[in-house]
Amino acid sequence: MEVSLAHWRKSSYSRVNNYCVECSVSPGVTALRDSKHPDAAMLAFSSTEWSAFIRSACSGEL
Repeated sequence: MEVSLAHWRKSSYSRVNNYCVECSVSPGVTALRDSKHPDAAMLAFSSTEWSAFIRSACSGEL
């Protein structure tokens, strides 16, 4: 994923001055980063990995 081209979003529940996790979704990749440190490292997950995480979280496995 080319970070400079990513469209980062954060929750609408996050206030302007509050920091949170931001995500960017592109074909085949979901990326996460800390909004306090947007130039620091990000975590990138394949579609398969991200889907498995969401399923596990929704089912209460985590």
